[in-house]
Amino acid sequence: MSKLTVRAENSSLSHFPHYGSHKVSIFNSSLRPQRLNLLTQKHILKLRVSCSITERQKEEAAEKHRIVKGLKLNGELGKNGGLISTSGDELGEAGNEDKEVGFEWGWSRWKNLPQRYKLIGTTSLAFVICNMDKVNLSVAIIPMSHQFGWNSSVAGLVQSSFFWGYALSQLPGGWLSKIFGGSRVLEVGVLVWSLATMLVPYLAGFMPALMFSRILVGIGEGVSPSAATDLIARTIPLEERSRAVSFVFGGLSFGSVTGLLLAPPLIQNYGWESVFYLFGFLGIAWFSGFQLVKEDRPWSFTEPMSWPLSFSRNKSLGELGTSLKDVPWKAFFRSKAVWAMIYTHFCGSWGHYTCLSWLPTYFSEELNLNLTEAAWVSVGPPLASILVTSIASQFADSLISKGVDTSLVRKICQTIAFLSPATCMILSSLDFGLPPWEVVTILTGGLALSSFALSGLYCTHQDISPEYASILLGITNTVGAVPGIVGVALTGYLLDSTHSWSISLFAPSIFFYLTGTIVWLAFASSKPQSFSEGD
Repeated sequence: MSKLTVRAENSSLSHFPHYGSHKVSIFNSSLRPQRLNLLTQKHILKLRVSCSITERQKEEAAEKHRIVKGLKLNGELGKNGGLISTSGDELGEAGNEDKEVGFEWGWSRWKNLPQRYKLIGTTSLAFVICNMDKVNLSVAIIPMSHQFGWNSSVAGLVQSSFFWGYALSQLPGGWLSKIFGGSRVLEVGVLVWSLATMLVPYLAGFMPALMFSRILVGIGEGVSPSAATDLIARTIPLEERSRAVSFVFGGLSFGSVTGLLLAPPLIQNYGWESVFYLFGFLGIAWFSGFQLVKEDRPWSFTEPMSWPLSFSRNKSLGELGTSLKDVPWKAFFRSKAVWAMIYTHFCGSWGHYTCLSWLPTYFSEELNLNLTEAAWVSVGPPLASILVTSIASQFADSLISKGVDTSLVRKICQTIAFLSPATCMILSSLDFGLPPWEVVTILTGGLALSSFALSGLYCTHQDISPEYASILLGITNTVGAVPGIVGVALTGYLLDSTHSWSISLFAPSIFFYLTGTIVWLAFASSKPQSFSEGD
């Protein structure tokens, strides 16, 4: 083992004038780390390291460019590498017991990033992949229908099967996120939906198996919103919450854009099966990378939070039954604010899911665009949503930081989110003789403004109860998944029956957007609630 000598080069040790130079040894991490409290952290040590081995001359030439970026006095370097120990006698300590300090050569920007931002960033990336795996079928369904001879009703049934699993997993996802933590539930969900996505090409020729694979995709993706909501509620304070929610859920819009852009060229060059293989692989890659993010630093509440930490403890399996009974289910359903969230979520999901599933077909059949053109114009709404989401989150957080009532801010944002697409759908469904590209522009603008909901409805779960935020979102998202089951299939049925896109796609969405706005303005609230059974 080489012997290293460390010598202080500046006056940072002026508090200890007779310790200008002392020898230290580098040991393996098996030695017991201890905290050295003699040096205050405001003093910066610059060290020069020389090595008494055959290459010493080369090291001396290079040491001029070597700068120690940190001397960590927390005794935790056993995880990161070697340890430096100083003799207790030399530091005026009684006895010969070695005192050890952690030694670090430096941290990258990623290492210096607060853990909550790392988790939020990787969660947003998971949502990108989530919607890529959701929209891939909305593009692939066109060549699949031609290959297997499906009509619109069958195509609608295939697409709606995703939402069966999505609805079934909402409440379990919320409850499991509260018990085990959102990050654990999220990673399992990503793995499940990614593997199920890769199975689609093998099962496409057998309808029950195909529908089952899409149900599994729905189950995996269904736990993700509640898991993300739990993660945000645990780690993000109120004044950052709109931006955090918008950044995470904004990944859905980016995922839609990415999926709709990549799917057509992949299908045209490699067949429709390629989108399922590639997008599924991306989810598995994310799962592997997320393990490194979790191991980077233990997930703990090291930053000050704006709520009690009593609910943050992950519980063991033996406590699951008790925890389920402890959830104040009756109190939830006695709250007018909760019912407002439930109905509003249903209304927003109807417009979102039906358009997400049927807009490419609408652009292809009604506006006579080919597959590539239909996919490109379908990118418009989610692409514009990315910009709108950023504006809406800044707008909401700015109002809240200036003292505007949180409930009022959420009502303003949600009203914009509903009235905008309703107005644009009315204009698109009426026969004004507009050219196709004007219709595309109107729909793009209206659907993009619906992203204001991320600073409205989707923040309210955390506003009224950070403790039960994931369960509340599980409740509202369960009801919100019903339009994916009923609405997507019903649109296909109505289209076969009426051959009218205005009746089958736009009219139901307009109705729910308008009634949802009325209910939200009348009953929604962001006032924190205890949800005790005695309320």
